[in-house]
Amino acid sequence: MSKTMAGNYFEDFGLGQEIVHATPRTITAGDVALYQGLYGSRFALTSGETFARGLGLERMPVDGLLAFHVVFGKSVPDISLNAVANLGYAGGRFGVPVYVGDTLTATSTVIGLKPNSNGATGNVYVRTVGRNQAGEVVLDFVRWVMVRRRERVATDALEEATIPDLPGAVAAADLVAPWRVVGGYDTALAGSTHLWDDYEVGERIDHVDGMTIEESDHMLATRLYQNTARVHFDQHAQAASPAGRRLIYGGHVISLARALSFNGLGNALSVAALNGGTHANPTYAGDTVYAWSEVLERLELPGRRDVGALRVRTVAAKDHPCGDFPLRGDDGKYLPHVVLDLDCTVLLPRR
Repeated sequence: MSKTMAGNYFEDFGLGQEIVHATPRTITAGDVALYQGLYGSRFALTSGETFARGLGLERMPVDGLLAFHVVFGKSVPDISLNAVANLGYAGGRFGVPVYVGDTLTATSTVIGLKPNSNGATGNVYVRTVGRNQAGEVVLDFVRWVMVRRRERVATDALEEATIPDLPGAVAAADLVAPWRVVGGYDTALAGSTHLWDDYEVGERIDHVDGMTIEESDHMLATRLYQNTARVHFDQHAQAASPAGRRLIYGGHVISLARALSFNGLGNALSVAALNGGTHANPTYAGDTVYAWSEVLERLELPGRRDVGALRVRTVAAKDHPCGDFPLRGDDGKYLPHVVLDLDCTVLLPRR
């Protein structure tokens, strides 16, 4: 009997299957510094201890997307080690803040299975929950991933598909807003004068700046988050793929787009929800990522006058500045340079 694990293939998953993912991960100050070094995020809440305390937190929290990467990475060996690609997200909600010293664990439940007509792959839908050492939920999200089969099957032998009803946008009443404006809010230190009240539904913002992905950045990120998917790690194996090279981890692009969005959304201090998302096209080392955002909704939080929420669509494009707000062509398909279409909810102070 083999003592090594080759990862799960599509036929290894069962509806309702519950998986406890290995390796608890304690967040350190080194993780925070490396995250900053990878993405250059400038949001004041997760950059300055004194700024975070001024918003009523016990200390500076970890960037929510760092927690997302860690929880996501826990699930990879069991869910997507044999993935072709991670396809999308839905219904993601951030819970209690994560601090340096917290230990995160993750579990997943299989909520849907869809065999693909090529007989070589299938889509696996899972709900993954990350918790801290006290058992408190720090993140809960749905994702679906295309996974290889161990053996190709004929079309007439395909299993019946069970596709779950995917959750929509997280309701305002279900958003967790752990920080509050307890006194005056310093827009100079935050880096932007534009607060929740200053944004209009339908407004589009070109975030202007671009960031080129280096191979070393991507490999450091996947190792940092213990994301062991072969499509990211194994160039020898990927040489036989159509692209002939390793894919950039989709979460890496999410963090790049979030960091770039500071220019135009500087007071969007934290992400409260990942309502949905699609990795529209692959990204590779050497690509330069740009981003733009559209305000979809402006939400008031029940019982709160100090903080409001914006539901925004953030789109990232490779090697294509976003002054023309690229998204889809006349055929309704994503343009080839669009790599991310993300629906998220962010929290901003109000006037």
